[in-house]
Amino acid sequence: MYRHLLVPLDDTDLAVETVGRAVEFARTLGARVSFLHVQPDQAASLRGEADAVRLTSPAEYLHAFEDCTRALLSKAESAARALGVPCASQIRTGRTPHDEIISAARETACDLIFMASHGRSTRFGMVFGSETLKVLMESGLPVLVSAMSDPDDSIQAINLIRDEHRSLSAVLHAWRHLIETATRNNEPTDPTLMRAMVRYIATFPAALHHPKEDDYLFRLLRKRTSIVNAELDELECQHERDRELVDALVALVERHARGKATLREVAAAVEHYAIFMWEHLGREEGVILPAARRHLTEADWREIHAAFAGNNDPRFGGDTEASFTRLFARIVNLAPDESNR
Repeated sequence: MYRHLLVPLDDTDLAVETVGRAVEFARTLGARVSFLHVQPDQAASLRGEADAVRLTSPAEYLHAFEDCTRALLSKAESAARALGVPCASQIRTGRTPHDEIISAARETACDLIFMASHGRSTRFGMVFGSETLKVLMESGLPVLVSAMSDPDDSIQAINLIRDEHRSLSAVLHAWRHLIETATRNNEPTDPTLMRAMVRYIATFPAALHHPKEDDYLFRLLRKRTSIVNAELDELECQHERDRELVDALVALVERHARGKATLREVAAAVEHYAIFMWEHLGREEGVILPAARRHLTEADWREIHAAFAGNNDPRFGGDTEASFTRLFARIVNLAPDESNR
């Protein structure tokens, strides 16, 4: 039986589905997972595109070619933790992704490579399907290929919801680890980073993600069935409680930054919030999304998908999700690396 899966991830929107399938498969086997992202060799690829971006917009370069990779892997790790699957991740750089995948599998003693195959070009121009074929032909290891096709609205909507859940979980894991590292080393925490973390939680999950669940997913599910009404009632109450807890966290972080609250107080509040939120997300993914799959119509899913896919939210203005994506990437890249523990 397979005990250690290597899961290479590309940067297309289908990576969310790949992670979900791989983690669920690992859970059924009792296996652990190593996630891998292969970055292009910037000095030898893209015909100068990376250099052009780096010179004309350093911030854009950092986000597109560095921060996004760590963000991708942080969310994958959060998905594994949610199901109790032991995990690790690594980033490698090379001109030939399939060679890096094979080398990583051998070096980490993986006994199965779990890959997607969709033939879709990534932003770096790599067609992942062709890399999958090369791994199949050259690795000498068992390879499980999970075929991907363009998903319908229901799959896309669920993937968006799960991706936002993973982003929140990754920030909470990073925050807990930041506090643990500071406590262990008897060092002060970075107030700028702490403020960024609580700002992300306050302005994206609490103020944007949860209201969309209430207004679209929960509303339409109530319209189609009453079987989960009690669960929906509880989750909506938890959304209200979430806002109260986040407001308290914002105030506590500010008091800590001014020396008016101890790190131990912040740690206790963050731990309490993380446990509350992970239980909440588990209810949504374990009860509500399966019920929605059974009862919602195609028209319902189109409406939900459009709501969660829209970048511009009238309550905030501007390219909302893009700005939060950048904030999330900044947080997970500045926080201590848990793989070094």
